[in-house]
Amino acid sequence: MSVLELDSLSVRFGGHLAVSDVSLTVEGGRVSGLIGPNGAGKTTTFNAICGVVNPSAGRVRLGGKDITKVGTHKRARLGIGRTFQRLEVFSSLTVRENIQVGLEIRRSWSRRGGALPQYLADGGDPDPSTEIDLILDRLDLGPLAEQPVGALPTGHARLVELGRALAARPSILLLDEPASGLDDAETDIFGDLLVTLAGNGLGILLVEHDVALVMRVCSQLSVLDFGQVIASGPPEVVRANEAVLAAYLGTAPAAVSASTPVPPALGGDGVHAAGGLTGDGAHGNGQHS
Repeated sequence: MSVLELDSLSVRFGGHLAVSDVSLTVEGGRVSGLIGPNGAGKTTTFNAICGVVNPSAGRVRLGGKDITKVGTHKRARLGIGRTFQRLEVFSSLTVRENIQVGLEIRRSWSRRGGALPQYLADGGDPDPSTEIDLILDRLDLGPLAEQPVGALPTGHARLVELGRALAARPSILLLDEPASGLDDAETDIFGDLLVTLAGNGLGILLVEHDVALVMRVCSQLSVLDFGQVIASGPPEVVRANEAVLAAYLGTAPAAVSASTPVPPALGGDGVHAAGGLTGDGAHGNGQHS
């Protein structure tokens, strides 16, 4: 079942077309990847999904409902959760307090309607104290729970940001370079966590430059370049696509972790290649990555 659908989405900043005719679907219970070079339009796409920027064309649907004109705060209440490329945490608060912020905001929403499930608890509904401890434990943040987040390394702070997003109980989670700052062992654990969350029913859209992580956890990939989708499909097919190799991976398919196991594909039958790149895409402007 699709949780999120983008239908011919475009975003224009004056004369600059940052995202052009992007269509993709994120299924519940799957990790989908959105990859591409810096400046390709990935973060701008996230901003359009969340309502931070208004699309110049196209539609955003959440659970089949058109939310293109819905405000950012209402989209969050409907189930869109997010982490950011530029880390967004409350640095003066402790790790526990940061996660509690997400939980308290969600509880205020829940008074107006039923709560979404907590996918770290197998889709259950734990009490607040248990839920905070569960998030701390699953993200291996328990020993740091009473530390101010401003004193933590970037990798740990990104996990705090993820924990706060999970405390709000999203139905779709947008992750913008979440593995940045993690070492290899931490990245492996993080990948396992994403697979677990998806296995419990959460839909995840992942923007990430760690190709090995993407290939391991994603069931479906879309590749952006100059604001356009140049290929989409199962990872093992996308990584062999010549347009993707030229634009992003820059190496032979066998070198892109051919030994990395790839999860089952989402019913697609290969790569759909877009019909060419435009010269007014998003390269060269970091804010549109």
